[in-house]
Amino acid sequence: MNNEDSSLTLLQGLHSTPARRYLSEDPIPNEIILNILDAAIRGPSGGNRQTWGWIIVKDQLIKNQIAEWYREGWKKLYAPRKGEILEANAPATKFSSKNFLSAEHLANHLQDAPVWIIAVLRNTSDSDTKIAGIREGASIYGAIQNLMLAARAYNIGSTLTTLYTVQEDKVKELLNIPEDASTMGLIPLGYPIRGRWSQPKRQELEEVTYWDSWGATKNK
Repeated sequence: MNNEDSSLTLLQGLHSTPARRYLSEDPIPNEIILNILDAAIRGPSGGNRQTWGWIIVKDQLIKNQIAEWYREGWKKLYAPRKGEILEANAPATKFSSKNFLSAEHLANHLQDAPVWIIAVLRNTSDSDTKIAGIREGASIYGAIQNLMLAARAYNIGSTLTTLYTVQEDKVKELLNIPEDASTMGLIPLGYPIRGRWSQPKRQELEEVTYWDSWGATKNK
């Protein structure tokens, strides 16, 4: 289950890496974690500044505390809408009932994932840094995608979430994160126990693709 899938091509990985939120508690070897992060840091960075940091969280007490703060975000933003979402059963391109239930499972079991990676970006309050393209995580989310694709190569599931940021200041204090930095996401890693490696459902390409200017379709 934990062997690297050497037969997986890059395009196959891109088309078969959905969010995996049902994760086992089986441990992930440190060597694999570091290999995944080594792939992550090959991602793009504005001006090649690489003002990021990656916190590997395995300590159960830390996970338990942040998971509690995470559930605060879940209860505030999504739990009140449960009945509405499940009744509507929105199409897969929206927040479907299936997606809601998997996200709810993650909220209730986040602390059980054996490894978390918390992505951190430095100098996020600096105006020059924002102009350089780091604003709103532009210089770390590409690396996070690399991380998730590398995890896929090891048949390790992942997802990107930020609901814990309702208590961002407390998270930073708990993890001793520098004052000038911000967390940009939490990526739980684990071997999947439910679901499958399938193509993420998205809008049709033709619905979101234009040629030369917004709204212009390709000339026949």
